[in-house]
Amino acid sequence: MGRIPKKRKAVDAKVDKNKQYSLKEASSIVKTVNTTKFDASVDLHIRLGVDPKKADQAIRGTVTLPHGTGKTKRVLVLCTPDKEADAKSAGADFVGLDEFVQKIEAGWVDVDVIVATPSVMPKIGKLGKILGPRNLMPNPKTGTVTNDVAAAVNEVKGGKIAFKVDKAGIIHASIGRVSFSPEKIAENSHSLIDAIIKAKPSSAKGTYLKSVFMASSMSPAIAVETKSLMN
Repeated sequence: MGRIPKKRKAVDAKVDKNKQYSLKEASSIVKTVNTTKFDASVDLHIRLGVDPKKADQAIRGTVTLPHGTGKTKRVLVLCTPDKEADAKSAGADFVGLDEFVQKIEAGWVDVDVIVATPSVMPKIGKLGKILGPRNLMPNPKTGTVTNDVAAAVNEVKGGKIAFKVDKAGIIHASIGRVSFSPEKIAENSHSLIDAIIKAKPSSAKGTYLKSVFMASSMSPAIAVETKSLMN
């Protein structure tokens, strides 16, 4: 193993790996342990006591973060011509149908969110293998399959994020930037965690929030105390 840089050692020393911090404490510490020169993303990694293989425990949903993510999301709207003006006026970055279906088939996925109208979904179904693994496939459950494309674009641009449990039972989500105040980081975190708690299936037994970690890009992970979050 290579030597750990002094700067990284100093940062690691600020986080007690044997301690669980309150969400308020973690939201302050994550700002002090950032070593990047750019405005790094602040992420939550939440391990749930669910079995994602069971359909009713494959947790997914959306939540609007009160302070946004700090990132301008690129939105593609796939729709018929009569909806294009609505999508463009709402601020969609890309609007169309056949042209973009062909581009995606050729490997283009330079967007963060895809919104589609129900009528065009038959054309998009074949893109599942490309969009599914990237969590880009439009889905009625996340509000990205809708006739009200303007409202969907406004929600995404306004801080709406989608979350989904992975095969290991973990939800990974970006909830802000290190430039955010500790208060904004904590409030965004609470909004996401509350939405995940509300999505708890009745069939999930035992401890639901198994662990919560907060980290920014290339920083040590900070363990967050979970019992108070369930209250």
